[in-house]
Order: sequence, then structure tokens, then C-alpha cells
Amino acid sequence: MSQSIHDFHDDPRNAGIRIWINGTLKTRSEATVSVFDSGFVLGDGVWEGLRISGGHPLFLDAHLDRLYEGAKALMLDIGLDRHALTRAIYETLTANGMDDGVHVRLMVTRGVKRTPYQDPRVCVGPATIVIIPEFKTAKPETLAAGLKLFTVHVRRGYPDVQDPKLNSHSKLNCITACIQATAAGADEALMLDPHGFVATCNSTHFFIVRKGEVWTSTGDYCLGGITRSNVLQLCRESDIPAFEKNFSLTEVYSAEEAFVTGTFAGVVPVRSIDGRVIGDSVPGPMVTRLQGLYRDLVARDVAFRAGMRLA
Repeated sequence: MSQSIHDFHDDPRNAGIRIWINGTLKTRSEATVSVFDSGFVLGDGVWEGLRISGGHPLFLDAHLDRLYEGAKALMLDIGLDRHALTRAIYETLTANGMDDGVHVRLMVTRGVKRTPYQDPRVCVGPATIVIIPEFKTAKPETLAAGLKLFTVHVRRGYPDVQDPKLNSHSKLNCITACIQATAAGADEALMLDPHGFVATCNSTHFFIVRKGEVWTSTGDYCLGGITRSNVLQLCRESDIPAFEKNFSLTEVYSAEEAFVTGTFAGVVPVRSIDGRVIGDSVPGPMVTRLQGLYRDLVARDVAFRAGMRLA
């Protein structure tokens, strides 16, 4: 059976976690939202996934930038400023005694409606804010073996239909892609843009390596990935040629290496795409180098946030 990048060992500690809902910490069984909540009724909301290392949410500023940018685009009033929301995240981690090997899902919806109808004006209260922390790490064996990708027929769409830059609760485009990839025995779906060029994966960002160069899509049809951006930054700092450009599946199949990036697992090698084996080894030399550079970047970010908390 195919293993996903998001597979994790079911940690028994998660049974006792406390979840932050609108300022109150609740047990897993108590953590519920109304059936009239905008997120449940229509998927009306924005969210972020945060990885915790050394007691700190990595690259938090970039994640909050994306969250508040999405909320503004949707005219959604989060109701808390960045400082208050940051404090709530740390409060949740402290209450659960969490330091490392933790993934947090931060979710904000438009709030409760008086009737299940799409018009935002029927909301009767403030935004619903939920912070779910879990002990969760990617399986080492999955990361070592590399991922298997399958190119699906589901495309990443134009921004005037549903802007892929919005990290919204409405993820059916990615879910249908994931369903098709899973049915094909793959770990993740590789998705094309409306013009047939490679765009991204259903839950991660996609890169290839050709002749010492790192390529990823233009970014026009994918979420503004935090880890994607960090990898491109690391390439620039380390004099690794990196390009955001259009490229086709033909160029993908003949690549020396391929990998995906994401908040949950960082930089992860890809072993095959549509039945074509990629490269001679997993991970390849470029992926190995980028994994090391990314670990160093994580360590620097943790040290920076620890200094800010002590200041």
C-alpha cells in the first residue's frame, strides 16, 4: 500500500491533547464547533500548518503574513492581531507540554451563521479560531525511500475562478487530485496548470534538478509556499542556480533528481513519477545538500525566536 508524506505514527499522547477554541482550551472530546459554522457549512475560512521545533513555530512571521493576507482577501475579520494570535499558539503549546515533533493546524473561519446560507452577512458572531496541536512526524522510512508521484487530470485553476494563492478551507480541487493519485497507488498527486505545464502537488510543492540547476514552477498556479520560498532563498545564498519557470512532463521524466517541499516534512526526495524512475539514487546529491541547508535554516530560525522570547 502506498505511504503518504503525511503518514505518521499514531502517538498515544495525542489522545490527551488540549485544543484552543476561541480562547478556551478543551479536551479532544470537547473540542467541537457549531453545525452552523461557516467553515463547516461552506469551507469559508483560512488556515496554516505550523511545524514546532525547539518549542517554537518555525517561520511564524511568513505563516502569519499568508494567513492575514488571505483573511483580508476574503474580508474576514480574524478578531485577533498578530501578537494575540502568536500568544495563543504559545499558550496552547505550553498547556500541552509540547516542544518538538509537533504539528499545529491553525484554522480561522468566518464564524457562526444564523442559517446555512453563503452570504457572509448572515454570520451572527465573531470568527471561529481553532488551534490543534499534535505530536506528529513524518515516518523516516518514507522519507528515506522517496515518494511516488502520479500526474492527475485535475488541474490547478486560474486565479479568477478560485485563486490558488488563497490557503482556504475549500480544498476540493486538491482533494480530488489526491483521490486520483491514491487510486493509482501513488503518495502524492502531481498537478499541471491550465496550459499543461507542471504546477505543484496536491499538498506539497514540486522541484526537479537538471544539470546542476534547481527548477520549480512559475508559482502562478500554486500556493505561496513557505518552505518553497525558503528553498529558493537557500539556493540563492549557496550559489545554486535556481529557476521559477514553465517546464513540461518530458523535462520532469528526464530529470536527475526530483523533490517536494512542505512545512510538515521539509525537503523530501521523489523516487518515481508516472512509472518513470527519477535519478540514480534517493536522495540524490542536490537533495542531500538542500536537506542539510534547510536543517541549518531551521536551527537559525529557532535560535532567533528563542532570542525574541527572552528579550
